[in-house]
Amino acid sequence: MAERAGAVGFKGNKASLPQKPCLACGRPMSWRRKWARDWDQVKYCSERCRRDGPAG
Repeated sequence: MAERAGAVGFKGNKASLPQKPCLACGRPMSWRRKWARDWDQVKYCSERCRRDGPAG
């Protein structure tokens, strides 16, 4: 399995990880290892934001 952006060479500097805004609340989300396989499909920062949706 290939590693995604940000995971390669990660040395504990969280500021260097990719970020994108949550569609519901607009807060920045940082890349997480848990999301490595589907980072492109991650849209919401939390279950609550996913339930509330973009109109949030």
